[in-house]
Amino acid sequence: MKSFRHLAPLLVAVAVLLGLFRLWVPRFLSPENLLDLAQQIAVNAILASGMTLVILIGGIDLSVGAVVALVGTVTVALLPECGWAAALLGGLAVAAAFGAMNGVCAAKTRMPPFIITLATMLMARGVALRFNEGRPLAVPDSERLFLALGNARLFGALPVPVLLMAAALGLMAVLLHRTRFGQHLYAIGGNREAARFTGIRIARNEIVVYVLCAALAGLAGVIHASQLYSAEPASGQGFELNAIAAVVVGGTSFTGGIGTMPGTLIGAVIIGILDKGLNQAGVHFSLQYIVKGLVILAAVYLDVRRRK
Repeated sequence: MKSFRHLAPLLVAVAVLLGLFRLWVPRFLSPENLLDLAQQIAVNAILASGMTLVILIGGIDLSVGAVVALVGTVTVALLPECGWAAALLGGLAVAAAFGAMNGVCAAKTRMPPFIITLATMLMARGVALRFNEGRPLAVPDSERLFLALGNARLFGALPVPVLLMAAALGLMAVLLHRTRFGQHLYAIGGNREAARFTGIRIARNEIVVYVLCAALAGLAGVIHASQLYSAEPASGQGFELNAIAAVVVGGTSFTGGIGTMPGTLIGAVIIGILDKGLNQAGVHFSLQYIVKGLVILAAVYLDVRRRK
């Protein structure tokens, strides 16, 4: 159930893509370009780690992109009044509230998660656009610690967002692969009714999963606002699609019960390499969408074949 054998083809795909883009863009494998690539991957990988938990139990969360924008906006708005620590806690609390709303609705009603999170996506986007009449909020230059979250490099080399990504994915990997909670998620995704008969508290686990997913979206929102040096209420559009793409490409099954956190990380790397490589190669953005769509179709097809 939690086999990591599927990682080998993903690693081969990463090597092939790096080789192709090295031929296409001579400076693609330069150390500075790879560090920049890692920094760009960080936000999507954090989002995808939470999305993995949701998809693993057979759900979906379309609201994460809007939560990224909302949390960034709330946090930056609170910075002058509360300081960076309280502002971060306030932003993450807003994210957790949306996650709890998603989880309670999914666990306690018969509404499909697609509809629930579509509604909360619109709500979060609307609340974000209410701030400052939808105009960007600049991060004060004095908030150096906040700006460091998205832009600083430890020892002048390792980007801080990459460290935060590693911490988030490491924590989620331990939670998923080394705890009883993770075992319960696999059981719920594999067969919900069987999990219910074995005494697993499905509703409680489902709520926790959606709260974790939203909290990770909140962390991604803070990093994204720091990287932009401002809160953009209209930002985060399409982030949920990139996160879902990373999860699916990484081997997590849309029907639930199958998936790993290392696979999701490699999936995020593949999506990141495609985005950056195609951009640097000068490929038109419309063709980039087509390529990513084909990659997702291929990943889902392989998942179907594997399950058969």
